[in-house]
Amino acid sequence: MQKTRLTTTAIALAAAGLLTACGTETGSGNGKSDGSVASELPITGVHWNVESLTVDGKKQRAPGGTYVTIDDKGKAKGNYGCNGFSADVSVDGDKVDFGNATSTDMGCDKLDFEETLTRTLGNGKLKAEADGDKLTLTTEKGDRVAFTSEPDAPLTGTKWTVNAVGDGKVTTSLPKEVDGKAHLTFGKDGTVRGNLGCNNVSAKADVRGDEITLGTPRSTRMMCEGPARETEQKLLKLFDGKVSYKLSHRGLSLTSADGTVVVSANADLKKR
Repeated sequence: MQKTRLTTTAIALAAAGLLTACGTETGSGNGKSDGSVASELPITGVHWNVESLTVDGKKQRAPGGTYVTIDDKGKAKGNYGCNGFSADVSVDGDKVDFGNATSTDMGCDKLDFEETLTRTLGNGKLKAEADGDKLTLTTEKGDRVAFTSEPDAPLTGTKWTVNAVGDGKVTTSLPKEVDGKAHLTFGKDGTVRGNLGCNNVSAKADVRGDEITLGTPRSTRMMCEGPARETEQKLLKLFDGKVSYKLSHRGLSLTSADGTVVVSANADLKKR
């Protein structure tokens, strides 16, 4: 059943001109291969969550995590509902055209929405209508994809929950014993507070450009063992020096100056 399911998906993607395999092969969509943007519509630089898809008059709600972003160089990336994808995009006035798409090839249980969305986005030039935080892309025959913009999380005031720690070569998810426990919050007052997987911590945090100078950490004195202690020891290496940071929508990465510690974190906006 699984092999049949994946074969059906491949046929659907090929029909849309967006055949993919393991994220390495590109399709032959209708968009310009080099991508171009010539439009005053506020489409680029926005994280667009897919809210719904209407095809042949039938409306479907999108699975959580389905989104599209387009940069000002005509490159798009996102998630179809299961698989991630990237593509070239030409934007000309109110017309948007996706082409040369590649995607991952995960064998998900339900792919009906993904297959339909793939066909719709790859169905030639789409008419774009933007109104505030809403965007609609419509095909020539009237099928529609509805989006809502989702703002990026700011560095300060956001609770950043650590999900992985590593070095410049390998980053590993946190052990289940401390998963969801380690977190950092950078304040507008020039401090950082949080938990290192075992002890609570606070320190000065001077943000300048894409770097943060972290001061000497002050922490509680709980004696922890195993994964909690190991996680804490790794995170402590970020302090007493400069770290570079990078924001990506609702993700944050921190890298020590010597590259020996790389931390990945997600925004917990419910507890800002």
